[in-house]
Amino acid sequence: MRHALWIIMAAASLSSAATAQTGTSSVPAAAPASSSEIAATIARDMDGMMALYRDLHANPELSEQESATAAKLARRLKALKFTVTEKVGGNGVVAVMKNGDGPVLLIRADMDGLPVTEETRLPFASKVRTKTAGGVETDVMHACGHDTHMTAFIETARLLSSMQDRWRGTLVMILQPAEEVGRGARLMLEDGLYTRFPRPTHALAFHDAANLEAGVIGYTPGYALANVDSVDIVVRGTGGHGAYPQTAKDPIVLGARIVGALQTLVSREQDPLDPAVVTVGSFVAGAKHNIIPDEAKLLLTVRSYSDETREKLIRGIERIARGEAIAAGVPDDRMPVISVKDEFTPAAYNPPAFANQMAALLTTHFPEGRVVEAKPSMGGEDFGRYYRADKSINSFIFWVGGVPPDQMAKAAAGQLTLPSLHSPFWAPQADKVIATASEAMTVLALNILER
Repeated sequence: MRHALWIIMAAASLSSAATAQTGTSSVPAAAPASSSEIAATIARDMDGMMALYRDLHANPELSEQESATAAKLARRLKALKFTVTEKVGGNGVVAVMKNGDGPVLLIRADMDGLPVTEETRLPFASKVRTKTAGGVETDVMHACGHDTHMTAFIETARLLSSMQDRWRGTLVMILQPAEEVGRGARLMLEDGLYTRFPRPTHALAFHDAANLEAGVIGYTPGYALANVDSVDIVVRGTGGHGAYPQTAKDPIVLGARIVGALQTLVSREQDPLDPAVVTVGSFVAGAKHNIIPDEAKLLLTVRSYSDETREKLIRGIERIARGEAIAAGVPDDRMPVISVKDEFTPAAYNPPAFANQMAALLTTHFPEGRVVEAKPSMGGEDFGRYYRADKSINSFIFWVGGVPPDQMAKAAAGQLTLPSLHSPFWAPQADKVIATASEAMTVLALNILER
């Protein structure tokens, strides 16, 4: 089965690769006279964009290691006459263009890749191998589409810089590091993003989507992406010989009870109309058949939308772990140890009125069927921190589909399973993602910064 799936996914990736090579001319065009000409301008720029995309895809860098990527893109922004500051919050880049009085629009793209071994068979597939911050050797891949994000970001910057007669205000375009580990937005904010640079009145970002047809735009008013917490539970018992379990307090049995009881947090304690996820992703204990270990370790991912639900779930995990340990007769000094990682990814929230306004603009601009309302995702995206840091900001993150139409049709017919984001097989129809996102970002920016 795994080999058969690999063949199908490789075929899908090769189809995407063929599409990714398309384009007409890399010669930059003059400023469009009207928004109807934006798509034509993007088409003329496509060769250059795809060359950049292939370079970014082939040379990914892990979170907080994005120095070469940042420098490469900073040079492009400087050439477009932005005032560029590098090394903001680590490897972050802030590019400012002031064009009179008016709103301050922040546009963000994320730069980091993932520790994934690429299996797309793209001709420009990543062969990068490096070490994580912890010293572990790993392959690296843009398995989440950040290479499409950066390419569309640069094209949007190029378009808006050439159209200054059509907008008024300030552009603050940021290239963010460390999105995949949930730290990048926080690090940039802590390094003075809202104090050293113009404070935004509006913020825009997009993410490629592995469940929408290439070129389809998805939007979600309200909560679009979830709070993401990582929780560790160390279950402590008393070790012993497997032949004499009565002499021990078995942390594996206790851990299994905790895993089962945790399911009731969502199924029996959570409002069904307020989605949440508690998943035990790892359960590690013991080293030999006939030894009851002293400890077991559970690793959880916890997803929610509101801060209230997040707090309720975390307190529930603590209560269940302790309660099951008491029921198992574990003494007070051997109660489970629960630790919530300091770094969590807050939910991304689109203020509904602004989201609907942006969606209406996109619906008017693009042909019928290209803009759809999407369900909220339980995935995480730290773009939400920019709004969370100042809730007066009109913030909007949207999706741009990357699945080639033929692959979407086959998936609908049950002939293949589509790869998800973070899959080693994920190869979006890059030219369609980049062109659509560049056009959408430019249309929205011109409206926000309208003269």
